[in-house]
Amino acid sequence: MAAMGRGWGWGWCRGWGWARSQPCALALAAALAVCAFYYLGGGGETFSSATRRLRATPPAPAHRHPRRGGGEAAAAAGGGRDLHLLMMFTKAERSPALRAKGRAALGSLLRHGRLGGGDALHLHLVTEGASRDIGLGLLRDLLRGAAFRHQVIVHDVNELTEKLFPIVEAMQKHFSAGSGTYYSDSIFFLSVAMHRIMPKEITQIIQVDLDLKYKTNIRDLFDEFDSFPEGAVIGIAREMQPVYRHTFWQYRRENPQTKVGDPPPDGLPGFNSGVLLLNLEAMRQSKLYNQLLEPAMVQKLTEKYHFKGHLGDQDFFTMVGMEHPELFHVLDCTWNRQLCTWWRDHGYSDVFDQYFQCEGEVKIYHGNCNTPIPED
Repeated sequence: MAAMGRGWGWGWCRGWGWARSQPCALALAAALAVCAFYYLGGGGETFSSATRRLRATPPAPAHRHPRRGGGEAAAAAGGGRDLHLLMMFTKAERSPALRAKGRAALGSLLRHGRLGGGDALHLHLVTEGASRDIGLGLLRDLLRGAAFRHQVIVHDVNELTEKLFPIVEAMQKHFSAGSGTYYSDSIFFLSVAMHRIMPKEITQIIQVDLDLKYKTNIRDLFDEFDSFPEGAVIGIAREMQPVYRHTFWQYRRENPQTKVGDPPPDGLPGFNSGVLLLNLEAMRQSKLYNQLLEPAMVQKLTEKYHFKGHLGDQDFFTMVGMEHPELFHVLDCTWNRQLCTWWRDHGYSDVFDQYFQCEGEVKIYHGNCNTPIPED
């Protein structure tokens, strides 16, 4: 049963769940602490068959749906846009705090959401087991009475992990916590290989962390896709702590004139993957991006930068961004206003504010490392 008008649509698929950790190459204790706070800070159809079914379902009589992921051309034609938004929701049955974060994030997103007459919001929920039922109940409550067309598509953790593992196995040892390559870690790399997992009918998708609070219309974030420069495949904001000043310490010592790890506006502080705009069609077509996924290329770059991270996709995008910044559209800090100050108290107080400052009206708060988000 798919979404009709302002009603509900449920696409049952199988996929994954998520967690994060934090690097600290010089001190094991610091590494463990960072891993701890990032970990929570944040129908039997296949996904492809469900997407085909959703695509074939007639829309409400008053509107005609564009192709999945339709962009500027579809909007210009008056057909509106299919807006795909993906978030992870796992282990919620064990964590009241996670359930509260989910309610706060989704509540603020829907409270500020104002879509065009032809737009439809497709919420992709990556979950498993009991968390699935909790997440669906939460969305059912929050979406009741929503003034725009919407649809919920559920992905199970295990099937997406199974698809991801062959693609990202080789890079996991460079960007995952611990010394081994674990099957379950593949989930932290969904965004890296999303273009190979999602059906081709979906050409754009935004992936977001759960520890967010929206202060503006999510529709405006989708408009950022129209600002991608030629060659860019991913939209992402800068990291707002000296995380990568720390991670690239050896490369910086060997290259004292480098901008790698330096603060903005002139430096390269790395990226934060709490808000990700993935132009899936551009990712599929980019020969350069797909070459960078090959094990030999990952090995080459990690050796060049002496890179060992613990933040999954965020580390990969950061390292690639040092070498090929043209692949990225840098979002303004107000789209991912990170609040964590952990590194200020762990050796970088003298430079912390250079990374942490963000001017302008905040559009999305990111309460990373369990940092409280300001009340309205």
